[in-house]
Amino acid sequence: MAMQPGESDKTTLDISVIVPLYNEEESLVPLYESIVKSVGGLGLEYEIVFVDDGSKDSTFAMARDLSERDPHLRVIKFRKNYGQTPAMAAGIDHARGRVLITMDGDLQNDPGDIPLFLEKMDEGYDIVVGWRFNRQDKLITRKIPSQIANWLIGKVTGVPIKDNGCSLKAFRANVIKGVPLYSEMHRFIPAMTSLTGARIAEIKVRHHARKFGESKYGLSRIYKVLLDLLTIKTIVSFASRPLLWFAILAIPAALLSVTLLLTSLFGLFSDVGRFSVPIAGTGVLFGALAFFLLMGGAVGELIYKTGDLKLGQLSSLTARFLTRKEGSVSANHNNVQQTEQLD
Repeated sequence: MAMQPGESDKTTLDISVIVPLYNEEESLVPLYESIVKSVGGLGLEYEIVFVDDGSKDSTFAMARDLSERDPHLRVIKFRKNYGQTPAMAAGIDHARGRVLITMDGDLQNDPGDIPLFLEKMDEGYDIVVGWRFNRQDKLITRKIPSQIANWLIGKVTGVPIKDNGCSLKAFRANVIKGVPLYSEMHRFIPAMTSLTGARIAEIKVRHHARKFGESKYGLSRIYKVLLDLLTIKTIVSFASRPLLWFAILAIPAALLSVTLLLTSLFGLFSDVGRFSVPIAGTGVLFGALAFFLLMGGAVGELIYKTGDLKLGQLSSLTARFLTRKEGSVSANHNNVQQTEQLD
């Protein structure tokens, strides 16, 4: 694969295939063999990173045995089950490839599709997302909630991806390693990376019915997705201006508070001559809500100014600065200096 601007020599491999695993002992060996068959014949330097997310079966022991026979395989083990996103984030942190491929460990993603992702990346895209166009899952509990979630995510974030939940994705390492991942946010990676100006493509991939075990996910994760969606919307829209976001939320409460308090005072000084304690009390509560929202915005502003998440840093991941210098153009892309001669 051709090296792209911004990719440093620190990433010495061409690709890393990252697979979070949780109780996948029956799928592990066929999955490993399928990945090796897919990427082993490409003539690229590669590694496979298995992340055992606190499995209670023999998944880790089997992965460890495989790694002792294959130097391409590295295994990371969690002390307990933290979830898919932390497992994926750990794999990304430890991966050494210039292109990172993520996928599920239940054999529903097909490693045979990996070359399609690499071909698309060679067209200059920073992220390629898989679309399970013929998804082999239950209609009520998996496919319909997924379609609704994808529609909602597209509307809220402005990044219309058909299948955010598909784990089979490809990323340029210098882009994804700078994006913070937590909670269940692996499905929002395209939206998060939109902050960097990343070029995103989507391709159709195969999807197989689950052969072993049961799905680790169900309708119970819907509320987590909705909460994460609210967080993403806040980050994408107002991360650099949290006080403005909370001030907008406080406006209706403040208006209600003023209206109710004025109504109570009007009753006191009118012919009725009666001060309504319930109405005034409600006004005070709405006033307190507006005050706390503003204080929340102030705290958010302080966290943003002193925390690790900086939108300016995210945008620099794909930004390219050209400066004319003595007949040449100096390009600074993600801290890598390159010089191009002018025509």
